[in-house]
Amino acid sequence: MGATTIPGTKSKRQWIYAKKPGGKLFNYRQWFGYTLLFFLFAAPFVKINGEPFLMFNIIDRKFVLFGSVFWPQDLHIFVFGMLIAMVCVVLFTVVYGRIWCGWACPQTIFMELVFRRIEYWIEGDWQQQRKLNERPNTLQKQLKKGLKHTIFFGISFLISNIFLAYIIGVDALWKIMTDPVSQHLGGLIAILLFTLVFYGVFAYVREIVCTTICPYGRLQGVLLDDQSITIAYDVNRGEPRGHRKKGAEEEQGDCVDCNLCVQVCPTGIDIRNGIQMECVNCTACIDACDAVMEKLDRPKRLIGFYSAMELGGSKKKGNTRAIAYTLVLSFLLIVFGWLIFSRTAIDGTLLRAKGSSYQKHPNGTISNLYSVELINKTNGDLPIQLVPESQRFAIKTINHIDTLKRGAAAQVSFFLISDQQAIQTYKTNVRINVEVNGKIVETLKTTFVAPPGGASWTPQ
Repeated sequence: MGATTIPGTKSKRQWIYAKKPGGKLFNYRQWFGYTLLFFLFAAPFVKINGEPFLMFNIIDRKFVLFGSVFWPQDLHIFVFGMLIAMVCVVLFTVVYGRIWCGWACPQTIFMELVFRRIEYWIEGDWQQQRKLNERPNTLQKQLKKGLKHTIFFGISFLISNIFLAYIIGVDALWKIMTDPVSQHLGGLIAILLFTLVFYGVFAYVREIVCTTICPYGRLQGVLLDDQSITIAYDVNRGEPRGHRKKGAEEEQGDCVDCNLCVQVCPTGIDIRNGIQMECVNCTACIDACDAVMEKLDRPKRLIGFYSAMELGGSKKKGNTRAIAYTLVLSFLLIVFGWLIFSRTAIDGTLLRAKGSSYQKHPNGTISNLYSVELINKTNGDLPIQLVPESQRFAIKTINHIDTLKRGAAAQVSFFLISDQQAIQTYKTNVRINVEVNGKIVETLKTTFVAPPGGASWTPQ
């Protein structure tokens, strides 16, 4: 079996000793997983036009995706992005089961492709690991355990810093690392706490994250149906299971009850017991079973990707829910693309000054006081100019700003002035264009309050 109680403890937890996997699908999973790991560690260091490839600075409310800066004013874009991510998860679960958990989840990738590989390298395969834990506390055991946990802690510390780089950027992270420790003592304590969390997860909690803590596994019971493709055991072909004996008269299934599928399982389940919440679709059992079938000269995929309908002998029908989710996802992608490409370089909020009214001037003009907040959402400095759309109005700025720095926000106060004879209604809709190098990048709307032409007019 791949699970046992930890010697010397009173805990009822069954410690998982997973046999070192191998096979065609495992090789595919390694290529895919290590590619994602390379992207995770490399993305913070990649810059586009001076901005990080990815950054989620919650503290400064600055988010960077593919080199484009997003601010709180772009919250609606993030809402659609999260909706798309949720629909993707639901869609892939409905169609392909828990394939995300086994192939793309960071917990599984780090555990199976990093930490457990180090464990194999230092302590050996599953049986050697078990024997080492059952062995008395010798110097050799202490050295192996000490080396393993030191490497685990070092990798956890690296992971913590990488995640911090996604929040504050590599430049700020490097500054913190090179500054005296006393200047960033609070940050160091926070990093060490996160390091301990990662270390605890990968050294001790391990598969419990997938089987108990993560809510996604429990959603499978709601999302899966008889047409969902999951990793399953072909009962009709495999049963009755048992070791093959020469001269045996009774007919047996293809399963020889070698238990290899259980031994390689990182969560310690027996896939032959049916679909289980603990299965993360890592495909390790498929590789193990295929290797045995190949030696016995039997067809592969006794354990494979099947739907409950296929195993029941029914023909596969169109998955209505999958089609519906695909249509919803397509709509969200179209809207998300439109929001991205229609996003303006400058965002602004134009408001009339609080508590102010119109002002009459001896030369027959009337002015209103406004305040506009402008945010540069690009990677470069922009020369800006406020221009009224109608020629009846003119602008007189109080605190003039010629250039708006990249990623910066500025507040400009100005008077909007018009000849009273040109005013026809008490409230006039006005558009103010924000121009960059003579090109309109944003149009702000407001109202101009003034009595119509004629001094005897009073508002009703």
